[in-house]
This record gives sequence, C-alpha cells and structure tokens, in this order.
Amino acid sequence: MKKNIFYLIIGFVALALLAIFWYAVENFTPVFFMIAFVIGVVLLYLVYRRVDDFIEDERSARITEKAAMRTLQVFWVCFCAFSIMAVMNLLYMPRFSREFWLGRRTEIIPPEIMSLKTIGYVQLGLLCLMIFLYVGFRFYYARKYGEWETDEE
Repeated sequence: MKKNIFYLIIGFVALALLAIFWYAVENFTPVFFMIAFVIGVVLLYLVYRRVDDFIEDERSARITEKAAMRTLQVFWVCFCAFSIMAVMNLLYMPRFSREFWLGRRTEIIPPEIMSLKTIGYVQLGLLCLMIFLYVGFRFYYARKYGEWETDEE
C-alpha cells in the first residue's frame, strides 16, 4: 500500500471518530467513544504495517527522535502549567470574613476560573497542540538536517 493511501485512511478514521464522538456526547455514552478510539488506533496500526514505501534511514530516525523529544519538552511545560491552574481552581477554598462567623452572613461565592467542562475542552486542545508541535518540530528538523534534499545532481 502507498503512503498517500494510508494518509487518506487516517482522514477517514478521523472523520468517523469525530462522528462517533458527537454521537457519544449527544447520548452520554463516553465508553462507546473510548472503545471506538482504541479500535481506530489499532486499525491504523494494522494499516500502517501494510505500507511499503516508507523510507527509514538514520537521518529520518534522528529527525523523528529530535522532534519527539522537543515536543515532550515543550508540551509538559504547557500541560503542567494548565494542570496546576485547574487543580488550584478545583481546590479553591473561600476565605470567610469575620462578619460571616459573627452571624451577619454575607454570601460568599468563590470565583470560578474555569468550569470542569472547560477544563476538559482545554485538555483536548492541549492534546491537539501536542500533535501540531510534533509536526512543526518535524518540519523544522527535516529542514535543518536536509531530509528533503536529494543526493543526486
């Protein structure tokens, strides 16, 4: 199988997963989407094994290694900063004034920085950021190490 056919299959699997995600959200069946996601990843792995025109040499292995390492180095900082903010938001304890304890109760509503739903969406966005970071670093290191150059003159 050719590499371009594999990329088309990735697109179709992504579209199918998007439709399944919508269905799972509308019908509140998250387990259905999780199972579909795992099946999609296994399907893509099985299809990937049938691709015969990927060329893997030392240079492309080095590019992949550098891009993956830089992606993790950048992503963990973003994810850790967001996670610290989310935990502090969830564990926020309001400070009660002296008037509250003396019986002159004033309603104290703790400020909510982000709702749990928003936190989940941001985490999905950070996962997309990780994919885009990897692709960006892959382009950068491919250009730096000359993966697209040919040895022929």
